[in-house]
Amino acid sequence: MTCTLDIGLLGIVLLALPPVPLTTTDSVIAYAAEQADLLDLNTATAEQRKARPGTGDASSEKIIKGRPYQRKDELVQKKILPRATYEGTKYKIVALSNRPSGWS
Repeated sequence: MTCTLDIGLLGIVLLALPPVPLTTTDSVIAYAAEQADLLDLNTATAEQRKARPGTGDASSEKIIKGRPYQRKDELVQKKILPRATYEGTKYKIVALSNRPSGWS
């Protein structure tokens, strides 16, 4: 009796791929943010904030004074930015640096 293994093309492709971690870590998020040119709300300077369209002196200072942020939508919850302004910038910002330890 002969036992054959029929894994097919999909099985071969899956075996050829490198292993990928199933959890997202801060370093992976930080790398992605760096690649996408995102600003971290917890570390960006006023000058970096002002360099972005739609962010002036007043909102940059409010953002810095409102630190730390665990989520970027806190800008609206804390009434630092109006919803319309947040909607225009939410895909360009992240809140990375102040996550609780063990968060992934």
